[in-house]
Amino acid sequence: MSSDNIILVGFMATGKSHVARIISRATGRQAADLDEEIVRRAAKPIHQIFSDDGEAVFRAMERHAAFSLCEGEDKIIAAGGGAFAQESTRKVLLDNGTVFCLTASPETIYYRISRGSISAAVRPMLAGGDPLERIRQLLLERAAAYDLAHHSIPTDDRTPEQVADENPADLSNRNPANRIPDSSGCWETNTNDDPGEPRWLKLTLRRPYIILGEATRSLRIGG
Repeated sequence: MSSDNIILVGFMATGKSHVARIISRATGRQAADLDEEIVRRAAKPIHQIFSDDGEAVFRAMERHAAFSLCEGEDKIIAAGGGAFAQESTRKVLLDNGTVFCLTASPETIYYRISRGSISAAVRPMLAGGDPLERIRQLLLERAAAYDLAHHSIPTDDRTPEQVADENPADLSNRNPANRIPDSSGCWETNTNDDPGEPRWLKLTLRRPYIILGEATRSLRIGG
């Protein structure tokens, strides 16, 4: 397992897979998509896994696929919208990379889904009822889990290219820039923080620094 992976989490339609591909092309790192890996293993689409086997089976497949994708080093991994809300899967992701949560408002998410090639009707977690209200409900349910990501990146009014090439100083972290999680996952003050460094991409728990933003063109690993 590796702590050098970059892992993108967040709700559906926040651009995780697209941003992962952009960063992959810019840095030469391998891009991996958790949902695509599940589909490959199951040999059927996700909505069919839900209908045929149920959500519990899907989440178990998701956990095993996450563990597998985290093997190796220097990957850009895009996780499914609900993956980080599952405690066991979340632990795998947090332990094996730096986790960035891509965020968007319910209205932005609904707009993107309504204009996308995959409608809300075939998204299992949005099945039944008003899709916008379901998005709001799920975001509320998952908020505490998403807050556990190492960094949070807003995507409203931004293209995937802009998100991948964002200026770190303009990003809004949910977690204070001068705090790092201790070994138990709790947040403590980082007294060694250097205010001159782009802290939003500082890897935690003795990991090296990775600079993205305008430096997606010049990935730097090392102290």
